Amino acid sequence: MLKKETLSFIKDVAENNNREWFAVNKELYEEAKHDVLKLVSAIIPELAKVDPILSAEADPKKCLLRIYRDVRFSKNKDPYKNNYGMWFSTKKGGNEPGYYLHIQPGKSFIAGGYWMPDVPHLKLIRQEIDYNAEDFKAIINEKEFKKSFKLGVDNALKNAPKGYDPADPNIEFLKLKSFEATMKIEDEEFFKPNLVNKLISSFKTVQPLVAFLRNAIEQ
Repeated sequence: MLKKETLSFIKDVAENNNREWFAVNKELYEEAKHDVLKLVSAIIPELAKVDPILSAEADPKKCLLRIYRDVRFSKNKDPYKNNYGMWFSTKKGGNEPGYYLHIQPGKSFIAGGYWMPDVPHLKLIRQEIDYNAEDFKAIINEKEFKKSFKLGVDNALKNAPKGYDPADPNIEFLKLKSFEATMKIEDEEFFKPNLVNKLISSFKTVQPLVAFLRNAIEQ
């Protein structure tokens, strides 16, 4: 479980998002980072049991995303993120299917899937859904998946993608440009002793979606 001070720190960052404040509170940042890394270290071997393609020996530091924002091409010039992000996949920062944990006071969530695949991968995923729509629908309509996770549709095309019939019964899935399922997690869950078990159980629920997407791009 996490310390309450860890979530408090990231809340303070959101309220004091400037380099001067961060420099004065650098020690608190290091303590919070250490606490989050302990959680990442506990997740890695358990997640590898759920998805054996992942390494149980993965470096936790490579799974924890940097708190420092790249502001070069952003209108938002805040230097720091107001969340902790953890990404679990076969590549560090690789654009591929995987698992994500987002910790942000009041806005934390668990996710699995493939966020905004590049064009070659997107075409392969659409082709896989087109060929094996029933398998895809069985995954997202599975009882526990449907109860806990929501498939994102915000990045969908307005019209049918090139080469697909607008009347296709699965066209809403084929319009998607991103394939991630998310589940909200309340702040208090991070302070409970069964935190890792809860996270792994959720990742297990979304694992079939990750596997489907991985299979699509590896053919």
